[in-house]
Amino acid sequence: MNIMLFHSTYGLRPAVQEAAGRLRAAGHQVQVPDLFEGRTFDSVEEGMALRDEIGRDELLRRAVLAAAPHSDQGLVYAGLSFGGSVAQHLALADEKARGLLLLHGTADLEEGASVDELPVQLHVADPDPYESHDWLTAWYLRMQRAGADVEVHNYPGAGHLFTDPGLEDYDAQAAEQAWKVALGFLDSL
Repeated sequence: MNIMLFHSTYGLRPAVQEAAGRLRAAGHQVQVPDLFEGRTFDSVEEGMALRDEIGRDELLRRAVLAAAPHSDQGLVYAGLSFGGSVAQHLALADEKARGLLLLHGTADLEEGASVDELPVQLHVADPDPYESHDWLTAWYLRMQRAGADVEVHNYPGAGHLFTDPGLEDYDAQAAEQAWKVALGFLDSL
């Protein structure tokens, strides 16, 4: 499987490369574009400030340019937190997308979004400070209406970016469970 993995607002940190390494070890080809052009951050607030400075349209342009050389192969789009929102936008716009793997984050759907049974899997903390229960319920229903085949996996007590061993949010047990389920999802595509 060819996977396009997008980083969180912390930037392209070692944990993102570790995630890509885990996917490669399972036999997948993984591209990891750096949407922040080398900048990494120690706090969500710093990363969000850069995200806002660059702007949504420019970040999506960078993501599309990174994915374009690989999209004819039928990509699985994946993302961590903010990267999940980027991955979701690209997957819903790419009729050749093979799947969407979201870790820690989603995005609102564009009006009229439609996909043909796109397999989608979301892994999210419960509760999550950035993905409230009401938001997730509405997101799930909108994704289903758009035609996606959606699975949501909740991790009670885990922090937002619970798969990142470099952060306080890290939860080893939840991370291992999420990766096990995610790798099974990818194998099913």
